[in-house]
Amino acid sequence: MSQPADWVSRAEAIGRDMLAKHAVEVDRDARWPEESITAISQAGLFGLTVPVANGGAGQGPATFARVVSRLSEHCASTAMIYLMHVCATQTIAGAKGFGLRDLVLKDIAAGRHLSTLAFSEKGSRSHFWAPISQETGNDHARRITADKSWVTSAGHADSYIVSTRTANGAEPTASTLYFVPKGASGMTVTGRWTGLGLRGNASAPMRLENVTVRSADKVSGDGEGFGVMVNTVLPWFQIGSAAVSVGIARAATDGVRQHLSGAKLEHLGQSLASLPNLRAELARMQITTDAQGAFLEYVAGKMEDPKPDTMLAVLESKAAATEALLDVTDRAMRACGGTAFSGRLSVERNFRDARAGSVMAPTTEVLHDFVGKALLGMPLF
Repeated sequence: MSQPADWVSRAEAIGRDMLAKHAVEVDRDARWPEESITAISQAGLFGLTVPVANGGAGQGPATFARVVSRLSEHCASTAMIYLMHVCATQTIAGAKGFGLRDLVLKDIAAGRHLSTLAFSEKGSRSHFWAPISQETGNDHARRITADKSWVTSAGHADSYIVSTRTANGAEPTASTLYFVPKGASGMTVTGRWTGLGLRGNASAPMRLENVTVRSADKVSGDGEGFGVMVNTVLPWFQIGSAAVSVGIARAATDGVRQHLSGAKLEHLGQSLASLPNLRAELARMQITTDAQGAFLEYVAGKMEDPKPDTMLAVLESKAAATEALLDVTDRAMRACGGTAFSGRLSVERNFRDARAGSVMAPTTEVLHDFVGKALLGMPLF
């Protein structure tokens, strides 16, 4: 069986040889990174967290976080697609009553199946755990009508984990999760993704119009979707998002290092590295990035060996990494000046990609509230 370091090395090689090759074009044209996703699937990374019994690598949060971080250094859009795939995969893996569970996991492990989440809805905005839509029908066949927003890999994924308020459920948290395959009748992509950053991840809105789902398609119990979203999806998404931020921060820091070493003050016969203030900025970026990398490892370790304070650390992880990344990329832009502002350096893309994390559900403000509640012994919801 491959060791964790082998998977991280594999991700580093793919990032360097494939993701970096297409990242500029993917960002410029806001196009789906087909070549990069294919390379990830062929390398076996689709099945990184799939149980060994289902043909996967059986790796845990620590290896996952390292892999996502390495991918994000080269193309954050691709890393986000992969992150959402793994979150969906973990949901499928935990769905013991899902009829196609073993077959789908086998296809994921073989690199034949890309999945994603379709949780957020226009009406509940960043409160992804509270769908406005409500299924109708009977126990044999139900129908979902919903306007989903921010569906990463919209139109490209082979399946979608869809949330909806359960039939007759009075509270938004009384939800059920379903596995909906690509091409399901009544499911369409209703817009084009043209975001400020992460421009290649196809995070577009989707419409479900009377989409039929069966009891066998459930990946949660009736009314138990909220529990799966909070206890399974949220932790993996949190550390994955933090890993994306750490990877972007590493890329921005290295971009500044290269610029300071290579750019010249020709009238003085010196490189920009000769200026103490710019060296100090680079140092601040490196220290911040290293600190977040260490904290990410700490949180991933807590997920693998849970303790009473594990959820607190999980909630902190995305908020801390996202805010640190905003600082790092802001410093990167200022350190590189007009060259960065004109878009001639990769740090400009890093700067734009960094802005997604703070508005991505759960937003930084919501996470700060959750952390405060946790510290005060208050219920989160």
